[in-house]
Amino acid sequence: MPAHCRRLYWREALSRTFGAVDISVPGEVYSGTVRTSPLGRIRGVTVEGDPMQTLRTRRPIAGSTNDNHVVVMLLSRGNARVEQDKRDVHVRSGALFVYDRARPLRLTFPEPFQTKSLVLPRHVLDLGESELRQITAAPLGRESPLGTLLTPLLSRLVETAATYPQRTGESIARNVVDMVQTLAEERLSRPGTDTPTAARMLLLRIRAYIDQHLSDRDLAPDTIARAHHISVRYLHKLFELENITVSRWIQKRRLEHSRRDMARRAPELTIGAVAHRWWFTSPSHFSRVFRATYGVSPAEWRNSMVLAAPLPRRPASTPLRPDGDRDRPLEPGIADESHQDRQHLRGPH
Repeated sequence: MPAHCRRLYWREALSRTFGAVDISVPGEVYSGTVRTSPLGRIRGVTVEGDPMQTLRTRRPIAGSTNDNHVVVMLLSRGNARVEQDKRDVHVRSGALFVYDRARPLRLTFPEPFQTKSLVLPRHVLDLGESELRQITAAPLGRESPLGTLLTPLLSRLVETAATYPQRTGESIARNVVDMVQTLAEERLSRPGTDTPTAARMLLLRIRAYIDQHLSDRDLAPDTIARAHHISVRYLHKLFELENITVSRWIQKRRLEHSRRDMARRAPELTIGAVAHRWWFTSPSHFSRVFRATYGVSPAEWRNSMVLAAPLPRRPASTPLRPDGDRDRPLEPGIADESHQDRQHLRGPH
C-alpha cells in the first residue's frame, strides 16, 4: 500500500476482523498482516503488526449490526495492555484472555506484536452475561495445568486452520472453545458459591421458573440458563443431581400438566388440543411419550377419566302444596295426608 493509505487500510482491516475500531500509532504504519480462516461459526485470526493502540468505543458499537461476538486472544509475541469492564491489565507474551466486542475496549501494543485469536458468537462460549463480565480483560489459565495445555493447542489451531477439512476444523475449534470455557469456570468458582446447599437452592428456583414458563414455546436450556445468569453447562450439571436432563424434566412436567388437563376436562379436550397446548411436536409424538411414561395412551387415559367421573346428582324434589306453591314447605299434617293419598291411589298389590 502507498504510505499515505496504510493507516486507513490497517484500521479497515482490523475493523472488518474484530469490529469497528479507531487506531493510533506512534509514527508511520510500516507493516501489518491479518490472516483469517473460517472454522464453522468460529474464525481463526492471526495478526502481526507494529506498535499501536486500538480503541473501541460505544459509538462504533452502537453503529454496528454484528457485535454479538467475543474474542479469545493469545498474545504470542510482545506485550500488551487490555482495558475492559473496569479492568486495566498488562499481559506478557503467552497470555490468554477474552474480550467482548459488545462493550468498550482499549488494546495497547507498545512494541511489535503477534496475536492468535478465535472470534466466535457469544452463545458458543456458553457463559451468562454476568459470568462473561467477570472474565474479560484478565489472563486465563497461566497457573492452570489446563491452561498450559490449551495455549499451544489454540496457537497451532489458528496457524493450521486453513489446512483442515471443514468438519475436522469445526470439531477441533469446538473442543478448544470447550477448554476455554472450562478455564473460565475455574476462574469463576469461589468458595461457598458452589456448595451442595447453594446448588440445591438454585435448582429449586430453576424448577419453579420452569413451571411458570411451561406454556412458553421457547422454554429451553439456553433460555433457562440465561434467565438465571449461569452457563448451559452448569445448568445441566445441576440437573445431574436429579439423574435427569433439563429437556426431560421439561417434558415430564408438561406430561403431568397434560394429564391433569385431561382429568379435569376429559369430555371436551381432543388429544391434538392437549399436544398443541403443551408444545409437543405432534399428536403422535405426544401419544408416544405419554404411553412410554404412563403405560397407556392419552385417549385411554381420557376415556378412563370420563368413565370414572360421578354422574350428576338429581336435586331432591319438594312436594307440591295443594295450591301449587313449591317454594313454601308443606305443613306436617298436609305432607302426611299427601303421602296417604298416594298410598290409596296405588291400591292393594
